[in-house]
Amino acid sequence: MQTASIDNADVIVACQYEIPVSWIRKKDLHILTSSIHTYTGDARFSVKHPESSDEWTLKIEYVQPRDAGIYECQVNTEPKMNLAFTLRVEAAQAKIMGQEDVYVKKGSTISLMCTVNVQSTPPSSVSWHHGGAVVDFDSPSVHHRGGVSLETEKTESGTTSRLLVTQARLSDSGNYTCIPSNANPASVMVHVLNGEHPAAMQHGGSCGVFCTVPIILLTGTTLLISNLLR
Repeated sequence: MQTASIDNADVIVACQYEIPVSWIRKKDLHILTSSIHTYTGDARFSVKHPESSDEWTLKIEYVQPRDAGIYECQVNTEPKMNLAFTLRVEAAQAKIMGQEDVYVKKGSTISLMCTVNVQSTPPSSVSWHHGGAVVDFDSPSVHHRGGVSLETEKTESGTTSRLLVTQARLSDSGNYTCIPSNANPASVMVHVLNGEHPAAMQHGGSCGVFCTVPIILLTGTTLLISNLLR
């Protein structure tokens, strides 16, 4: 089987046999579990076997890049039976909804929405940078013009951070980067225009990129599975 997991997420793989199985990490031939017992000092690994069930489940919490490789569910019979799983670990990635270039009219509101596809371990913080500098929500210039606000929401499907910059100025143009504490950053280029009207321009006071570009992003751990039974 092929299994893909996002860095820092949890992954669960299972096999079905009527008798006890062992879970083995192939790269070092380490026996992780045998029957319902765990034989590793890494507490992220655990095995579950519900009573009156033939299912044996290996769970790896907070998956790390070093966990990538082949895992084998093995039955000690003659001939031996085994089921192999190949685990790929993908880096968690932030995404800013909409186009890579955003056009807004001077005096309107810049609205940027960033999503982070980490469910099991949400980022402890999400910061925004403008032109390489952290966006300052408390500077006098920000308060004078109505402010810059940040809304962050954590749900079962991931974390969403929304940056609002009111009364956009020409100096607000430039690169904006969303930086989660536990995922790769994402960037977008904002162009504040004085009179021009490109088709991709944001409109209205609070409408953001997502109003003009109908994109739906599904976040979370993706499992890609194909059987390999030897």
